[in-house]
Amino acid sequence: MTTFSIIKPDDMHVHLRDGEMLAQVLPDTARQFARAVVMPNLVPPVTTTEQAVAYKSRIIAPDFEPLMTIYLTDNTDPAEIAKAKAFGVVGAKLYPAGATTNSDSGVTDVSKIYPVLEEMQKQGLPLLVHGEVTDKQVDVFDREAVFIDEILISIHQKFPALKIVFEHITTKEAVLFVREVKNVAATITAHHLLFNRNAIFQGGIRPHYYCLPVLKREEHRSALLAAALSNSGKFFAGTDSAPHAKNKKENACGCAGCYTAPIAVELYAKAFDTKDLSKTETQTKFENFMSKFGANFYGLPLNTQKITLSKNPQKVPEMAGDVVPFMAGEEIEWSVNA
Repeated sequence: MTTFSIIKPDDMHVHLRDGEMLAQVLPDTARQFARAVVMPNLVPPVTTTEQAVAYKSRIIAPDFEPLMTIYLTDNTDPAEIAKAKAFGVVGAKLYPAGATTNSDSGVTDVSKIYPVLEEMQKQGLPLLVHGEVTDKQVDVFDREAVFIDEILISIHQKFPALKIVFEHITTKEAVLFVREVKNVAATITAHHLLFNRNAIFQGGIRPHYYCLPVLKREEHRSALLAAALSNSGKFFAGTDSAPHAKNKKENACGCAGCYTAPIAVELYAKAFDTKDLSKTETQTKFENFMSKFGANFYGLPLNTQKITLSKNPQKVPEMAGDVVPFMAGEEIEWSVNA
């Protein structure tokens, strides 16, 4: 591949934060994506329809549509689900309490939200899942696989018509689950397609490669790439771009999250740029993964705009405001020409 155009993609999982950070990072996402599913883990979290509508009013960028979500807690009222659906909220996010950034208000026991899940199934509102158990006795590299066995299988069995997006999957076990189960799809990040856990430790601790779920072994990265290239319709792009100020990442207890938004589409292009596929096959699969499969799963129309990518190397900036971008200072082979 050298130069080609695709339908302007959607980011089906992004963190835009709020306030000054929102103003700083939003242009990076809006430049490359027509729409984005915006995560609700603010402080305080976006737990109601009114809060989601208010948050959406603050996300303003040209030719960009934020797709809003609400944050599930032990006390979420099932009546909130019908209200959220009526106001255009596209999903409700399940964070196991303590699993990741700003998840302390999340669900402590999934059985507490069964009435909510039943209403979501009725309303056709997708459940967006951060799939990790929080038991400290479970190895951090095994928490996704254990979540599937202990929680996700049970949710699907009890609510088989509930649409589920297994967010930012990182393991071969997750790939297998998504492939085999109806009404389940998954987002995959670019950094999990490109890097395994060795990247965190090359030349010392590299905090800007630290995210949750954490990067895994090479066998898992390979399984993710095979899933992304499978053209099955069940896997699609969700960057999980998660900005933190430099001083919050580079300290004794650094925050989890990779800020990939400035080069998100280019990173995905790098992952798909494989000699094992023809140019036409690569472009078709890339556009499906980036621009079609996510919209199809959420029941959204395809975007009408286009973007063009070219194999024109660029150097990733050292800083984006007070945030260090993923691969800062390094060269990436692709560029997006809006």
